[in-house]
Amino acid sequence: MDRGKIVAIITGAISIALAIAYLIIVQLLDFRGSEMIPAPTSILPFVF
Repeated sequence: MDRGKIVAIITGAISIALAIAYLIIVQLLDFRGSEMIPAPTSILPFVF
């Protein structure tokens, strides 16, 4: 195997690992069950 192909395989493996880690983190944060409540807008000044 030439050097370019090895670098491509390693880069792809790192990319897949990061994607899987991201999905796991998102699932763990979603599993906590905290409801996403928007910020209150009634106290913000209304400016044109």
